[in-house]
Amino acid sequence: MNKVNDLFPNAPKSGISRRDFIMQALAAGLTLSVATSLWDKTAHAVSPKRGGKLRQALHGGGVGDTLDPATIVDAHPISTSWQIRNNLTQISNIGDVVPELAESFEASSDAKTWVFKLPKGVEFHDSKTLEAEDVIYSINYHRSPDVATGGKAAVSAIESIKADGKNTVIFNLKAGNADFPFLMADWHLPIAPAGTKGKDWDKGIGTGPFILTAWNPGARSASKRNPNYFREGLPYFDEIESLHVPDMVAQASALLTGQVDAISMVDLKILDRLLKEPRVRIIETASTRHFTIPMHCDKSPFNNKDLRLALKYAVDRKELLQKVLRGHGYLGNDHPIGKTQKYFAANLPQRDLDLDKAKYHMKQSGLENVKLQLHVGEVFAGATVMAQLFQESVKKIGVDITLINVPTDGFWSEIWIKKPMLVDFWSGRATADWMFTVGYAADSAWNTAKWKNDRFNELLLKARAETDQKKRTEMYFEMQSIVRDDGGTIVPLFSNVVVGVSDKVGTPDQLAGNFVLDGLKNHERWWYI
Repeated sequence: MNKVNDLFPNAPKSGISRRDFIMQALAAGLTLSVATSLWDKTAHAVSPKRGGKLRQALHGGGVGDTLDPATIVDAHPISTSWQIRNNLTQISNIGDVVPELAESFEASSDAKTWVFKLPKGVEFHDSKTLEAEDVIYSINYHRSPDVATGGKAAVSAIESIKADGKNTVIFNLKAGNADFPFLMADWHLPIAPAGTKGKDWDKGIGTGPFILTAWNPGARSASKRNPNYFREGLPYFDEIESLHVPDMVAQASALLTGQVDAISMVDLKILDRLLKEPRVRIIETASTRHFTIPMHCDKSPFNNKDLRLALKYAVDRKELLQKVLRGHGYLGNDHPIGKTQKYFAANLPQRDLDLDKAKYHMKQSGLENVKLQLHVGEVFAGATVMAQLFQESVKKIGVDITLINVPTDGFWSEIWIKKPMLVDFWSGRATADWMFTVGYAADSAWNTAKWKNDRFNELLLKARAETDQKKRTEMYFEMQSIVRDDGGTIVPLFSNVVVGVSDKVGTPDQLAGNFVLDGLKNHERWWYI
């Protein structure tokens, strides 16, 4: 034990590797979990150092990807975009909204007018100086009726934008919105030079911590440190290489063999093995990430509310939690607000497997023995297993589901939103308003269930502008109830974010849970030990 004590608490500074430290700790009688915890605490205490090339394997890409933020959907292109561009704001590792490209922001008393101050002297990668007109252009790009963008919901609150000199941008909103700065952190809304369009987006010009050096959609991107980055002392890495690796086994293999330093998905079936590997560190964070089965409510048979309720009651959520997530998450209640979030409706009864209620609603629907198709691609760990378990469960109420297995490459462009029933996931959003606006508002381009409810949409607008917290809470609780009982989306599970990193990688004590890999900001927040 003396040797371990000699190494702790300054083991990383002593030059010993994580592997050797853990092996010596195990030999001294410590358990693996205790040894790993000791190392992690000491590694975090070491001041971050600069240098090195971070190699990461990311899921969620396709050959059709571009760096046009309007079209970006998942981890590989989002990470690449955020390496090279900044938003006005960002979500911190504890879930708060903080300035990023903006120097500051403040609201009028009614939260209808927001003033964002820009720092002076910030340069794009092409040496052009950032000005208010670049921010206005970048945000208005998503407000254009000619642009199909996933950022449409985030900018729908804006009435007008104007500049007050070169370093101040004023947003006038249609109604008060206390959460507006959170919306400016949406990955669709990075700031690019005014006039960027078409193929210019793939040139990757931004103000970000890295400069794009390679972009091969669906395969690989690379970037190098921006020597003129405006955030002093950042980033720590010299280079980033991001590989699109949709297969979890391949990701784990790449991490174990030292081909990459971080992976965005951990196959929970082999988690125990990875935990025993001294060269690998597993990081688990509670999150807003949730798995869904959306059903198009604008067409038969899913326009039948009783059918939707029958399917919701037929889901064995506890079985899914154990067999899909192996317990690394918690039960969903058919709405998208997680239990870690403000305004979570904790008093809303948890929906469980209830075949009697499921059969009752099937009878009420008049659609007994209905045949359905469910499209599934392995877009998250366990997606296919979830589909298979759902298929088996609904057989008990007379529903015959045919699984249509589709490749992950092209899933987001060819299957997502387009097919009437599929297995999907959301990373979630930092606020209830943001999540509801993006995924459930009637006019959202990402309303995956094509669901409309007048009362819900009325409350969405009222809650957004309400400054009385008690009233706002009541409205968000009612909205969760409406989505749960009328909505077109089954939300059976919320997952923890579980990622794997090399023992050579240092991370903050707390990682963001809004996306994988520290909110997909690991390129700027992490370092080599």
